[in-house]
Amino acid sequence: MTARRLVLGSTSRYRAQLLERLGLDFEQRAPGTEERELAGEAPAMRAMRLAIAKASDAGAGMPDTLVIGSDQVAELDGTLLEKPGSAAVAQQQLAACSGRTVSFHTALCVLDTRDARQHTHLDLTRVHFRQLQPAEIARYIEREQPLDCAGSFKCEGLGISLFERIENSDPTALIGLPLIALAQLLRDAGLSVP
Repeated sequence: MTARRLVLGSTSRYRAQLLERLGLDFEQRAPGTEERELAGEAPAMRAMRLAIAKASDAGAGMPDTLVIGSDQVAELDGTLLEKPGSAAVAQQQLAACSGRTVSFHTALCVLDTRDARQHTHLDLTRVHFRQLQPAEIARYIEREQPLDCAGSFKCEGLGISLFERIENSDPTALIGLPLIALAQLLRDAGLSVP
């Protein structure tokens, strides 16, 4: 198998750090995709639609390239949990999650620009939060500043202390890029991994 140009259609440092684990040369490109919600759209379908759109947008004008698009949607009882952006919103989100289960839908698309073929995968992770006290939430937010993370936590850091358990098939999916599935999709697209 020959080396192909590989592009991560994301400016996320978290996704880039995960992709580095596979030891592949890649570049990052901002997809510029508008991440709007569509009325009546299920969270999993939103994640997949946006992952495909990000791969397509980032791959525009790039021949003979494999482009990775990924998106994650967090939901609590059907309500989307966006990136909080502020400590006050993060406090509200984590208080709402206390003692409950949050579902994370992480969608992945590897677009082959040679033939426009889309290799896709959808991962579901369930995060079971323990009962959280307001002081714990405040300390956590102050220490980790998870303001750019859906659900207001970083499971790869101190956020792990907020949970009773995590149910998933790929621990990297919760961070935003399911590497087990991605490695297979890249192999399916003709890239040697490892």
